[in-house]
Amino acid sequence: MLNSSSPTINTPSQAGLALAAACSAGFLWGTGALVVNVLIAKYGFRPENISFWRFVVGAAVLLAVFGRRIDGAKLRPLLPTVLVAGTAMAGYVLCWFLGIERIGASIPTLIALCLPPVLVTIVALVRGQERLDAPLVLVLSAALIGTVLIVARHDSGPAGGDQRDLVIGIGFAVASALLYAGFTLISGRLSAELGAGQAATCLTLVAALVMGLSTLYRPLHWPTGVPPQAWFLYLGVVTAALALLAFSWGAARLSATALTVATLIEPLTAVLLAALLLGEQLGAWQWFGGALLLLSIWGLGRRAAVTPPSA
Repeated sequence: MLNSSSPTINTPSQAGLALAAACSAGFLWGTGALVVNVLIAKYGFRPENISFWRFVVGAAVLLAVFGRRIDGAKLRPLLPTVLVAGTAMAGYVLCWFLGIERIGASIPTLIALCLPPVLVTIVALVRGQERLDAPLVLVLSAALIGTVLIVARHDSGPAGGDQRDLVIGIGFAVASALLYAGFTLISGRLSAELGAGQAATCLTLVAALVMGLSTLYRPLHWPTGVPPQAWFLYLGVVTAALALLAFSWGAARLSATALTVATLIEPLTAVLLAALLLGEQLGAWQWFGGALLLLSIWGLGRRAAVTPPSA
């Protein structure tokens, strides 16, 4: 079902644009992290309720723009892959939210974001799509260390949580990381064969349908107040439709390793916005971690332009 070939970057400008698209997706997801925290902490919404409406709104927007462009002849042979990828997308978002609900943002975010680059790099090395060399190790290490430094002080962890919650929260975070890694490995092929907009539309629609299954054990409801309604619309339009469109465009042109590292811009965005909008103080190590992360993304751009992944 999966194609083992990797996306190939032919010119430095293409590499830069693809990385910019993936970073844009990470940036938009980072803004959504603050919104999700507000909806959970201030308005008491459940993670599955937020995830469902986020995907429903995103799917409606994408269908309106790209629905008529979907080629049924191209989609039919890829339908099993679309179903798997859409289910994985819904699953990794929900598991991450459930982990945060159990033990706070710090530990789930570290696991859910730092584990996928390692996993997809291992797969790429096994497939022969990446070459194990010093620059790759250096870039990956800088990205992971930078992410740890960014997130570590942002949230001290759960207050008064017990050991059971810790184990369950970590389990959700690991599940999120595994699903995100799998989604990343699949999404490049779908975007290349269907087109970024069409792939994003199909994936978001499947994710919305999968999240709708949560109604079997807990009712889902649209918020009644204006502020939460606005936040739900923002999550759907910006962090689902627009962000996934940017992600899909980059996925068709980047290796899975570069894609997962570029989207690590998400926690940096969340931390910077928390400092700007909520008055949180950033420590020196967080600034250093942000610099390391940006340096690693710059290194990926040079690597992709000079030595494209092997087919």
